[in-house]
Amino acid sequence: MAKVTGFLEYTRETPERRPVLERVNDWFEVYQDFPAQKLQQQAARCMDCGVPFCHTGCPVNNLIPDWNDLVYRDRWREALRALHATNNFPEFTGRICPAPCEAACVLGINDKAVTIKAVEQYIIDRGFQEGWVQPEPPRRRSGKKVAIVGSGPAGLAAAQQLNRAGHSVTVFEKEDRIGGLLRYGIPDFKMEKFPLDRRLEQLRAEGIEFRTGVHVGSSITGEQFQRSYDAVLLAVGAEQPRELPIPGRELNGIHFAMDYLVQQNRRGAGDKVPQSEEILATGKHVVIIGGGDTGVDCLGTAHRQKAASVHQLQIHPMPPDARHETTPWPLWPLQLRMEAAHEEGGYREWSVLTTHFSGDEQGNVRKLHCVRVGPKPALERVPDSEFYLDADLVLIAIGFSGPIRKGLLQELPLALDARGNVLTDESYMSSLKGVFSAGDARRGQSLVVWAIAEGRKAAHHIDKFLTGSSQLPM
Repeated sequence: MAKVTGFLEYTRETPERRPVLERVNDWFEVYQDFPAQKLQQQAARCMDCGVPFCHTGCPVNNLIPDWNDLVYRDRWREALRALHATNNFPEFTGRICPAPCEAACVLGINDKAVTIKAVEQYIIDRGFQEGWVQPEPPRRRSGKKVAIVGSGPAGLAAAQQLNRAGHSVTVFEKEDRIGGLLRYGIPDFKMEKFPLDRRLEQLRAEGIEFRTGVHVGSSITGEQFQRSYDAVLLAVGAEQPRELPIPGRELNGIHFAMDYLVQQNRRGAGDKVPQSEEILATGKHVVIIGGGDTGVDCLGTAHRQKAASVHQLQIHPMPPDARHETTPWPLWPLQLRMEAAHEEGGYREWSVLTTHFSGDEQGNVRKLHCVRVGPKPALERVPDSEFYLDADLVLIAIGFSGPIRKGLLQELPLALDARGNVLTDESYMSSLKGVFSAGDARRGQSLVVWAIAEGRKAAHHIDKFLTGSSQLPM
């Protein structure tokens, strides 16, 4: 624990967001710096709770009370060591994880939870600034070769763990840059790319090999992979977008959300997008179908592209302002959340079902037709509640249906579960011996912290498969 009476003396504070009129005119992260003194006060609120439920709320089982105590006592380097003991990439989780640990904080039963996420980010950022984060190459090599397909958080976490166990690790990425959705799926205003780039420098210095522009299952076959490597890990994500098969879907101007987000991230990286392929919100009436994180990312992106108007539609009813009784502590609470992008403008509509699209003579979408519905599971349409919205650009952000099947998954072939994800046993091995899977490809669309946790667990089991035992933590 930290200060015995800290939770009585200090109130919860979090980093402030930059002014709206400032941040919508750039692509920098929305949060301002948080002074170290305030961070130490927030860490001091970590109470002597007896059973730290924050551990169970965190998929990587972060040692939260330990590093809160160390931060409070100004022992930052030891706090970094405790943080890295369970999490390879706290700079990612500290920025884009929704913090289920805070939802499970014991103090949150009758007060505001400890500011865990901000403390986590500060520890790792200070660690890099002070030069405490250094490459840790293995002392000896095992002679075993591992291929990892996909360079998102699951693949990178597994790569670092396996490399430190002494195996020779090669990470294959179909895109032109390493990082997966960390690179191309997360907008810069949520996470700039310098935290990713500085971490990749460390991984390269530790001896991990990265190969970009390699589409496994196309430019190289799965069979070649199995012959060339002692173990293969599939961390290809869940990139198959969920379709919206309604009349008018074929009209121009209707796109999947991820196509829109990836394109903007490419612009941010300095790439030029052919004009014929551009998906831009500038001056357009934008409608986002879907109220999750991907939809919110589209909302913030549309604001920065200067859309004429933005509506975000969700089929669920509007959540309550406070934790709902169906999700009691320490569960992740069902409640209304105001993200940074919502502060910046736009309209949120709840209990809305899109029925069809209509367009002009040139085949461009012009209107989105809707009806209001009752709660799930029935979703009964409310009589005489039909309406429409003007729409020049429609972004479909209603989730993903698992990894892309075409290519590698069909070629191997691999058994899939009922939801279309790669089926594995308790050791993360697929239906093919020596081929493992982790992250969204195995569990479905999820959080970055779950991806890191899965990558670490898969690395442990791969190490055990290759050597008969493993000292890698899970």
